[in-house]
Amino acid sequence: MSNSRAQLQQMLDALVANGSPAALAEFRDERGVWNGASGVAELNSARPVDPHGWFRLGSVTKTFTAIVVLQLACEGRLSLADTIERWLPGVVSGGGRITLHHLLAHTSGLHDYTHDLTPAGVVRDRYKQWDPWEIVIPAVKQEPEFDPGTAWAYCNTNYILLGLVIEKASGFTYEEMVSQRILRPLDLSHTLLPTDAEALPEPHAHGYLDVDGQLVDISTINASQAGAAGGMASTARDINHFFGTLLTGGLLGQSESEIMRTTIPMASPGVGSGLSLARVDLPNGITVWGKTGGAFGYHMLSFHTADATRQLTVSMTMTASVRPATHQLLASVANVFEPPGWSTWSR
Repeated sequence: MSNSRAQLQQMLDALVANGSPAALAEFRDERGVWNGASGVAELNSARPVDPHGWFRLGSVTKTFTAIVVLQLACEGRLSLADTIERWLPGVVSGGGRITLHHLLAHTSGLHDYTHDLTPAGVVRDRYKQWDPWEIVIPAVKQEPEFDPGTAWAYCNTNYILLGLVIEKASGFTYEEMVSQRILRPLDLSHTLLPTDAEALPEPHAHGYLDVDGQLVDISTINASQAGAAGGMASTARDINHFFGTLLTGGLLGQSESEIMRTTIPMASPGVGSGLSLARVDLPNGITVWGKTGGAFGYHMLSFHTADATRQLTVSMTMTASVRPATHQLLASVANVFEPPGWSTWSR
C-alpha cells in the first residue's frame, strides 16, 4: 500500500477509534481507485464494513438541488433574483424580500426546521410520510433569525422551499427533475432519491441515534422529512463521479459554475460556503471543493481538487451528534491531494 493509501486507511481507523462504528472511503487519483473501510457494519457483530456500501447523503442532497435550480435559471425558467413570493405566493411572511439566491446561499434568515427535531421525535415518526408543506409552514411562522442578505446561517428550510420552487417552475416533481437531469445522464445507478431511500440497499453500515441513553438503529427511516434538503442515499463511487462531473463542467455552464463557487467566508480559516459547494484551503496550499452531509446516524464528506484529478469521499456511521471537523479531517490527509512531485517544486 502506498503512503497516501496507508494514510487514508489510518484516517478511517482513527474515525472508528474516536467513536464511529464504521467508516469507508473511496479515493481517486492518477494511479486509479482505492477503496478502504474500518470498523463493523453493525454494532454487536463482527461483520466488516463493505467499502462499496450504501450510506445516507444528508446535506450533500442540497448540491443536487442547487444544480437543478441553476440549470433552470440558465434556461430562463426562473431567476436567482426571483423572490419566494414570486413562486410560492403567500407562503412566507416577508417573502417578497427573500430571493432564490438567498435560499441557495443560506442568507435568507429563515428558521431551520431541524432545530425543532429531537431524537425521540425522530424515532417516533421514522416511518411517517411527510409532505413538504408540513415542514415549511411551521418553520416560516417562526421569527426570522435576521434580515435577508445581512448574515449567513445554515438552514434546511431553505432547500425544502427550493424543492417546491423546482416543482412549480418545471411542472415535474423534485424527484423527477433530479432523476432526469442528473441521475440518468450520469448513470448514477447507485443513488436513491428521498422517495426511494427508506431502506438502504445491502450492503450498508448501520447508523444509530442516542435516545435517552439508548442507541436506536436508525438505518431504516422515511427520508421525506429531509426531502430536497437531505433525503438522498448513495455510494462513494457514485458521489465521486457526481462531483467529478460537476467540477469539470458536465452539469453547469461556466456562468452557473462561477455563481456556485462564489463563497462566503466561514468561521474556520480557509473555509468558504458557496451554493451547496464548499471551498477548503488546506495547510499545504491545495484548495479542494465539495460538501459535507449529516443524516440521522450518518455523516459524510466529499472533497476534490478543482480539476477532479484527485477525489475523496468518506462516510461514517454515528452513535451521537458529535461530528469530526471537516477542515481538520482533510488536513490530516492533505498530502493525498498533492499531484506527483508537487511538494518538491512548488514551495
